[in-house]
Amino acid sequence: MFHGQIEGTDFVVLDKRFAGLFAGYQRVVRHWTGSMWAEGPAWFAAGRYLIWSDIPNNRMLRFVEESGQVSVFRQASNNSNGNTVDNQGRLVTCEHGSRHVTRTEFDGSISVIADKWEGKRFNSPNDAVVKSDDSIWFTDPAYGIDGDNEGDPAKPEIDGCHVYRIDPKGGAITRLIDNMVRPNGIAFSPDEKLLYVADTGATHNPSTPRSIRRYTINSDGKSVKGPGEVFAELSPEDGLYDGFRVDRSGRIWTSTGKGVYCYEPDGTLIGKILIPEIVANVTFGGPKRNRLYICGTTSLYSVLLMTNGSKLG
Repeated sequence: MFHGQIEGTDFVVLDKRFAGLFAGYQRVVRHWTGSMWAEGPAWFAAGRYLIWSDIPNNRMLRFVEESGQVSVFRQASNNSNGNTVDNQGRLVTCEHGSRHVTRTEFDGSISVIADKWEGKRFNSPNDAVVKSDDSIWFTDPAYGIDGDNEGDPAKPEIDGCHVYRIDPKGGAITRLIDNMVRPNGIAFSPDEKLLYVADTGATHNPSTPRSIRRYTINSDGKSVKGPGEVFAELSPEDGLYDGFRVDRSGRIWTSTGKGVYCYEPDGTLIGKILIPEIVANVTFGGPKRNRLYICGTTSLYSVLLMTNGSKLG
């Protein structure tokens, strides 16, 4: 484990509310380095370990909090990307290579829980979130079929990149959102009345808004109301939003090209955690769910905060 101040890291306070979210003595810790493109962190509370993806290296890694040890969790991971934890404590994974959403069962076997919509293969499932009713909501951009680095080149079978829901009873798949260019990171508000989804379409179309959109969940709990609205938007200099998580007060902690940005529920940017490489995703972990784990391009970082994640995953 690397201790002390890491060059290029810093807290940038834009609003006094952000200053109250970390102790003055706290610093960003770099736990490990050696990934090619680190993504998809998920925290497993029972074992006090973190799992994340190294997409181009086609592997998943595990960090054990108490020992600081990092090891390969799964080699030949089908170019896994986003990971999360379901309400029973099982690993849910979005796989670019297989173009599946899978679940790792308690006995270690892997079940495919989504592979097609209306008979057509998904592009490359990217990130997922589990709702309290056990449904799984996931994004499906096309990064895994764009080239060789994150999957295998292929022509899309579906008419675009969308957001889907897997029903917990029977596994029926519903398309929920179809007005985004490349939906990516995804998370619910703590009360699950709102759904946030990042759009990284600017990777292929510079005119695409670099935004996180916010959608209201309908009373049925299974669909969204209308086209949503822009919650936050980045300048090209700040890169793109990718993966993000929500704390118990509804704040958004999101990856960007310069680190982690923190937004109040009203969309106000209140602070930044600068990281010396592009950040792809984050998650809350630790015994109190108050340690923010950060996947930089090559490294795993974390910082202890004075707030808590809204849920596991």
